[in-house]
Parts: sequence; structure tokens; C-alpha cells
Amino acid sequence: MQNIIKDGLVFADDWQVLRPDAAGLLPEVDASAAVIVPWAHWRLEVESWRQRRSPVAVWLAPSDEPLELLPYLNLFTLVAIDFPSFTDGRGYSLARLLRERYNYAGELRALGDVWQDQLQALWQVGFDSFEIKQGKPLEASVRGLGSFSEHYQSNARQPLPLFRRSIT
Repeated sequence: MQNIIKDGLVFADDWQVLRPDAAGLLPEVDASAAVIVPWAHWRLEVESWRQRRSPVAVWLAPSDEPLELLPYLNLFTLVAIDFPSFTDGRGYSLARLLRERYNYAGELRALGDVWQDQLQALWQVGFDSFEIKQGKPLEASVRGLGSFSEHYQSNARQPLPLFRRSIT
């Protein structure tokens, strides 16, 4: 069980992220487990995953095209986006597309090499939950989410820039 940050609080999370091994195979998991599978695997076995009785979510790699997910988007209460390295920012664009262009309203989770330094920007593009990199402090990361009380630019959460809003 992994601890995650969701809606600004630390939670124990039952979702199991399935990652392919060197041969490209997913690990075996209990049939009752809630799983987050790679989009590339899910789309190859759509019916198999849809017939599973336990919850199934997908995670997108930085190179995945979110438009391909669109016909199935309403099936998922959770979509995760993988950050394979701290310096790979393509996940920000994927999140913004899912929220603003494709109107995804479910939980959007950042996973992989996610650090406290990224949380504020990830939250602005629409992420609700964060799986912080192993070994990084969760409580400090939660405090980091509240670092800024206001943002100048528009974002997925606030479509109007500060100069268009009346702040009292």
C-alpha cells in the first residue's frame, strides 16, 4: 500500500500501479486488486480489462496520445500520468489536455519521479493526487502545496488571470 497526497492530505492508497518488466509483461496481481495499467497494455486488451470486476484505471506515458483515450475516458474514475524523470515535463501538457480540452472530471494522479518542488505546478494543470517519489517526505510535500495563495496566470483550476479577477 502506497501513501499518496490527495486533495491536500496524505492517504493510504489501495491502487496498484502495474509496470511492465524487461520483457514487456505486467506482473500478476490478485483479481480483487484495484490496478492502474499502462494505456498501451489496456488498449491492446480492452475487453479483458473491462470485464475485470475490480477497479481498473490507466496511466499514460509521456509519449502517449491522450486523444486515443477519449472514447474510453468516461470509464475511468482515475487516470494517472507517469513522470519517468523529474526533468520530463510532457505530463503537464497531457494533464492540461485531459482537463481543458477533453473535460476529464475524474481523479488525475501524477506518479513516478514526482517531487515536492513540482506539486504546485502539477496542481495548477489539474492534478488532484500525487504519488511522491519513494524516499521523499510526504508531510513536507503537503505543506508545499500551500506555498502560494494566488497565481498570476490562468490555469486549469483558474481560467482567468489575476488582472481579470477582482481580489479583495
